[in-house]
Amino acid sequence: MSLFKRRTTGKPGEWFYCLEHRKVEEGPDCPAKNRFGPYATREEASHAMETARERNQEWDTDPAWHDTPKDDDPKG
Repeated sequence: MSLFKRRTTGKPGEWFYCLEHRKVEEGPDCPAKNRFGPYATREEASHAMETARERNQEWDTDPAWHDTPKDDDPKG
C-alpha cells in the first residue's frame, strides 16, 4: 500500500466536465483523460459537450483542414 496518494492537479474555482460521469466537477475529481477543462465558471463547464460539438463542426467545415481530395476535384 502506498504511503502517498497521487492527487489530480487543479485549483479551487476551476470547473471541469467529466466525460465518464457526464457531470460538472469543481476540482477536478476525475483523471485528466476523462475530462474537459478547466473552465472559469460552472456554466461554461456545463456546456462543454455543446462547445466541443461546435468546434468539431467548425473544423470539419474548415477548408484549411481538409487534406483529402473530393471526388470532383480535378487534382485528386
